[in-house]
Amino acid sequence: MIDDLNELEETVRREVGVRLFTVLAWVPERRALRRVHSSHPVEYPVGGEKTVEVAQGWLATCIERQEPYFGRDRAAVREIFADHELIESLGCGSIVNVPVIGTDGGVLGVLNILDAEGSYDDDSVAAAQAIAAKAAPALSGGAA
Repeated sequence: MIDDLNELEETVRREVGVRLFTVLAWVPERRALRRVHSSHPVEYPVGGEKTVEVAQGWLATCIERQEPYFGRDRAAVREIFADHELIESLGCGSIVNVPVIGTDGGVLGVLNILDAEGSYDDDSVAAAQAIAAKAAPALSGGAA
Protein backbone atom coordinates (compact mmCIF):
# COMPACT_ATOMS: atom_id res chain seq x y z
CA MET A 1 0.00 0.00 0.00
CA ILE A 2 1.09 3.55 -0.74
CA ASP A 3 0.23 5.90 2.13
CA ASP A 4 1.42 9.30 0.93
CA LEU A 5 0.93 11.35 -2.25
CA ASN A 6 4.64 12.20 -2.55
CA GLU A 7 5.49 8.50 -2.29
CA LEU A 8 2.83 7.86 -4.92
CA GLU A 9 4.46 10.36 -7.30
CA GLU A 10 7.89 8.79 -6.77
CA THR A 11 6.47 5.32 -7.46
CA VAL A 12 4.92 6.56 -10.71
CA ARG A 13 8.21 8.23 -11.71
CA ARG A 14 10.15 5.03 -11.06
CA GLU A 15 7.73 2.48 -12.53
CA VAL A 16 5.97 4.34 -15.38
CA GLY A 17 7.87 7.58 -16.02
CA VAL A 18 6.17 10.96 -15.86
CA ARG A 19 6.69 14.60 -16.80
CA LEU A 20 3.43 15.93 -15.30
CA PHE A 21 1.66 14.11 -12.47
CA THR A 22 -1.53 15.16 -10.73
CA VAL A 23 -3.96 13.38 -8.45
CA LEU A 24 -7.62 14.33 -8.56
CA ALA A 25 -10.16 13.40 -5.88
CA TRP A 26 -13.64 12.54 -7.20
CA VAL A 27 -16.43 14.66 -5.67
CA PRO A 28 -19.54 12.73 -6.75
CA GLU A 29 -22.16 15.15 -5.43
CA ARG A 30 -20.80 17.84 -7.80
CA ARG A 31 -19.54 15.47 -10.51
CA ALA A 32 -16.24 17.28 -10.15
CA LEU A 33 -12.58 16.45 -9.66
CA ARG A 34 -10.52 18.33 -7.05
CA ARG A 35 -6.73 18.40 -7.44
CA VAL A 36 -5.05 17.12 -4.27
CA HIS A 37 -1.48 16.71 -5.61
CA SER A 38 0.53 18.23 -8.44
CA SER A 39 4.07 17.92 -9.73
CA HIS A 40 3.54 21.36 -11.35
CA PRO A 41 1.74 23.46 -8.68
CA VAL A 42 2.10 26.72 -10.61
CA GLU A 43 0.34 25.42 -13.72
CA TYR A 44 -1.90 22.93 -11.90
CA PRO A 45 -2.40 24.15 -8.32
CA VAL A 46 -3.66 21.92 -5.54
CA GLY A 47 -7.27 22.76 -4.73
CA GLY A 48 -8.22 23.51 -8.31
CA GLU A 49 -11.39 21.82 -9.53
CA LYS A 50 -12.46 20.45 -12.86
CA THR A 51 -16.02 19.71 -13.71
CA VAL A 52 -16.24 16.94 -16.22
CA GLU A 53 -19.48 17.63 -18.08
CA VAL A 54 -17.46 18.55 -21.17
CA ALA A 55 -15.72 15.17 -21.33
CA GLN A 56 -18.54 12.66 -21.05
CA GLY A 57 -16.53 9.93 -22.77
CA TRP A 58 -13.72 10.36 -20.28
CA LEU A 59 -16.16 10.43 -17.36
CA ALA A 60 -17.85 7.24 -18.56
CA THR A 61 -14.49 5.49 -18.91
CA CYS A 62 -12.66 6.51 -15.72
CA ILE A 63 -15.46 7.14 -13.25
CA GLU A 64 -18.45 5.07 -14.34
CA ARG A 65 -16.69 1.99 -15.79
CA GLN A 66 -13.60 2.44 -13.56
CA GLU A 67 -11.26 1.82 -16.49
CA PRO A 68 -8.09 3.66 -17.51
CA TYR A 69 -8.09 6.27 -20.24
CA PHE A 70 -5.05 6.11 -22.52
CA GLY A 71 -4.38 9.02 -24.84
CA ARG A 72 -1.47 7.79 -26.96
CA ASP A 73 -0.77 11.05 -28.77
CA ARG A 74 -1.48 14.77 -28.89
CA ALA A 75 -4.59 14.24 -31.02
CA ALA A 76 -6.11 12.04 -28.30
CA VAL A 77 -5.18 14.58 -25.62
CA ARG A 78 -6.72 17.43 -27.64
CA GLU A 79 -9.92 15.47 -28.14
CA ILE A 80 -10.63 15.07 -24.41
CA PHE A 81 -8.85 17.85 -22.50
CA ALA A 82 -9.81 21.53 -22.75
CA ASP A 83 -6.39 22.47 -21.29
CA HIS A 84 -4.50 20.64 -24.06
CA GLU A 85 -2.50 23.77 -24.96
CA LEU A 86 -1.09 23.98 -21.42
CA ILE A 87 -0.44 20.23 -21.44
CA GLU A 88 1.49 20.55 -24.71
CA SER A 89 3.42 23.60 -23.45
CA LEU A 90 4.81 21.37 -20.68
CA GLY A 91 6.12 18.93 -23.28
CA CYS A 92 3.35 16.39 -22.80
CA GLY A 93 1.53 14.61 -25.60
CA SER A 94 0.59 11.27 -24.07
CA ILE A 95 -1.59 10.61 -21.04
CA VAL A 96 -2.66 7.75 -18.83
CA ASN A 97 -5.56 8.39 -16.42
CA VAL A 98 -6.18 5.60 -13.93
CA PRO A 99 -9.01 5.50 -11.38
CA VAL A 100 -8.21 4.75 -7.75
CA ILE A 101 -10.86 2.52 -6.21
CA GLY A 102 -11.73 2.61 -2.51
CA THR A 103 -12.47 -0.37 -0.28
CA ASP A 104 -16.20 0.22 -0.86
CA GLY A 105 -15.72 -0.26 -4.62
CA GLY A 106 -16.30 3.41 -5.45
CA VAL A 107 -13.91 5.75 -7.24
CA LEU A 108 -11.83 7.85 -4.84
CA GLY A 109 -10.07 9.73 -7.61
CA VAL A 110 -7.83 9.55 -10.63
CA LEU A 111 -4.07 9.46 -11.23
CA ASN A 112 -3.09 11.66 -14.19
CA ILE A 113 0.22 10.58 -15.67
CA LEU A 114 1.59 12.57 -18.63
CA ASP A 115 4.78 12.58 -20.66
CA ALA A 116 6.02 13.29 -24.18
CA GLU A 117 4.08 11.87 -27.10
CA GLY A 118 5.05 8.23 -27.64
CA SER A 119 6.23 7.70 -24.06
CA TYR A 120 3.49 5.25 -23.08
CA ASP A 121 2.16 1.94 -24.35
CA ASP A 122 -0.16 -0.78 -23.06
CA ASP A 123 2.53 -1.94 -20.60
CA SER A 124 2.64 1.61 -19.17
CA VAL A 125 -1.13 1.51 -18.64
CA ALA A 126 -0.84 -1.86 -16.86
CA ALA A 127 1.95 -0.52 -14.61
CA ALA A 128 -0.17 2.54 -13.77
CA GLN A 129 -3.15 0.32 -12.93
CA ALA A 130 -0.99 -1.75 -10.57
CA ILE A 131 0.12 1.43 -8.79
CA ALA A 132 -3.46 2.75 -8.58
CA ALA A 133 -4.53 -0.53 -6.97
CA LYS A 134 -2.21 0.30 -4.05
CA ALA A 135 -2.96 4.05 -3.90
CA ALA A 136 -6.27 4.22 -2.01
CA PRO A 137 -4.62 5.04 1.36
CA ALA A 138 -2.64 7.93 -0.18
CA LEU A 139 -5.66 9.38 -1.92
CA SER A 140 -7.88 9.00 1.14
CA GLY A 141 -5.30 10.91 3.18
CA GLY A 142 -4.79 13.56 0.50
CA ALA A 143 -8.48 14.16 -0.07
CA ALA A 144 -9.32 14.74 3.60
